[in-house]
This record gives sequence, C-alpha cells and structure tokens, in this order.
Amino acid sequence: MSIIIKPVITEKMTAQGEKMSRYGFVVDKTANKVQIKSAVEKLYGVSVVSVNTQNYVGKVKTRNTTQGTAIGRVNQSKKAIVTLKAGETIDFYASI
Repeated sequence: MSIIIKPVITEKMTAQGEKMSRYGFVVDKTANKVQIKSAVEKLYGVSVVSVNTQNYVGKVKTRNTTQGTAIGRVNQSKKAIVTLKAGETIDFYASI
C-alpha cells in the first residue's frame, strides 16, 4: 500500500512552500498522521514538524447531454498538508 499518492502542485501550495515550508499531498484514505509523517521523511529525506489532514467527500455531479441528464460522482480523497523544519525544502521538479 502506497501512502503518498501524488503531490498537490497549485499556485497556493507553491506559495506556502516558499514562505512557510508547507507542502500538500494526496494520500491514502486510511493513512493516519504518523504514517504520513514517516512516509514523507523516508521518501524525501526531510524532517517533518507537523501534519494536517483534510477529508474530501465525493460530490454528486450532474451534466446535461443530448441523451438526457447524466449523474455521476467524484471520488472521495484525503489531502495532507505537511510542515517541514525551517530551512528545508522539497523540490518536486528535480526528477523531471
């Protein structure tokens, strides 16, 4: 089971990463804060100060098509905001 699914790379998270050393990740729904902290430290070689998590409930979406109304659902997800020790950074673009 992989705990970290992918990093969240948006304008807001990039600004927080530069100013406050905070980075966002989409994580497994069953992972807790201790598991997320150890996974980030092991994967990126940094020291984590704190972890905040956010659970997102899957929303129902409807759209109108030529065949009628299509009803679907967005998957549930969980995000983690990780605060690193002062002076440490994560470079997501190094492996590109």
